[in-house]
Amino acid sequence: MFRLMSPQRKTGVLVQTTAGDQSVEAFVPCPLPPAPPLVLTSADQDLMERANRALGRLDGITAILPDLDLFIYMYVRKEAVLSSQIEGTQSSISDLLLYENSAVPGVLIGDADEVSNYVAAMGYGLERIKEGFPLSLRLLRDIHGVLMRGARGGDKAPGEFRRIQNWLGGRRPRDAVFVPPPPHRLMELLDPFERFLHTPPTETPLLIKAALAHVQFETIHPFLDGNGRLGRLLITLLLCAQEALSQPILYLSLYLKQNREEYYTRLQRVRADGDWEGWLRFFLEGIRETAQGGVVTAKRILQAFKEHEASLGGLGQRGLSATRVLRAMQRRPVASVAQLAERTELSEPTVRSSLTRMEELGLTREITGRQRDRLFAYWPYIEILNEGAEPLP
Repeated sequence: MFRLMSPQRKTGVLVQTTAGDQSVEAFVPCPLPPAPPLVLTSADQDLMERANRALGRLDGITAILPDLDLFIYMYVRKEAVLSSQIEGTQSSISDLLLYENSAVPGVLIGDADEVSNYVAAMGYGLERIKEGFPLSLRLLRDIHGVLMRGARGGDKAPGEFRRIQNWLGGRRPRDAVFVPPPPHRLMELLDPFERFLHTPPTETPLLIKAALAHVQFETIHPFLDGNGRLGRLLITLLLCAQEALSQPILYLSLYLKQNREEYYTRLQRVRADGDWEGWLRFFLEGIRETAQGGVVTAKRILQAFKEHEASLGGLGQRGLSATRVLRAMQRRPVASVAQLAERTELSEPTVRSSLTRMEELGLTREITGRQRDRLFAYWPYIEILNEGAEPLP
C-alpha cells in the first residue's frame, strides 16, 4: 500500500448544499486509504519506527508503576482538560478536581461539565472495548451520547449522527473555513470508514491507520457538536482496541494544543492539497514526543512520591499518620478532611494535624479559601500534571 509515488491525489469533491438559508460548497472526502498510496521516504519510515519504539517504552512503564490505576486516573483527567481546552473551555485540572468533589464557587460549571463528561465518555469507551465490543459506529454514537449528556451542546442530538448541515469557523456558512459533507451523504462515508478501522495491520500499519482515521473523522464531522473531542479520543481508543497499548496512557491533546495552528493547518492541507504525508509526519512526531513525555512524567511523579514520603519519615509516629494521608492524596489529590479520614481510617483531628505538617513542608495547600467544607490539594503533584494544561488565552 505504501510506496514511492507522486503525492498528487484527489482527496474529495465539492458539492453544492444549503446551510441555513445560504448555498455553500461542502467537501465530500474520498474513502480511506488514500489513492494514490502514501509517499513514505526513508526518513518517514525512520520516524514511524521511532514513534513505535517510544510507544512501546511508554506501554512498558506500566509494568513498573506501583499503582497503575492512580496514573490512569490522572492521565485521563489531564487529557480531558487539554482536549476540551482546544475547543475553547477554560477549565484547568484543579478546576476539574474541585468540580468532582463538589460545585465550588469560582469553577466554571459549564466548562467543568464538559470536561467531566469527557472523562466519563473515555471511561465508557475503554470499558466497552475491554469487554470485547468492536470499535464501531454504534460505539462511537454511544460514546458521543455520554460526552454530550447534560453539557453545553447536549441539546444537539447527542449520540445521533447529524441531520442538518454544519460548518466550521465563521458566523455564517458562507464565511466558513470548512464545510463538512451534507447530512444525506454521511452513511456512504461512515460505512467505509468503519470498515477501514477494522483493516489488519498488514494492510495499514496501526499508527498510520490512527493518523488517517483521525483526519477522516474530523472531515466527515458526523455530529452537530463534540466532533473534535471524540476525534482525538478515537486515537487512544484505536490504539487500545488493537493492543498497541495495554493501558490508556497516551493522549495527543497536549501536543495538539501546543501546536494548535499547525494542527488545523495540516488538517486543511489534507483536504485542499492531498498532503497526507505532511499530516502523517506531524502526527508521528506527536506520538513520539507525547510517548517520551509520558515516560518522563511518570518517572518524575514516582520520584516526587518517594521524596515526599521520605520527608515525612523523620516525624516519628506523626509521620506515619501523615504518610497515610499523603498516600490517600496520591490516589485522589484533592480531598476534604472527612474524605481523607474515611480513606485512611484515621480520626479527623489526626488528619488535620497531618495536613498542617504537610503544608509546612509545601506538600499540601487549602484551595477553597473557605472556613467550612474546605478542600486540600497535594500541590506538587498537581503542579506536575498542570504543566501544559493552563487554559489558552
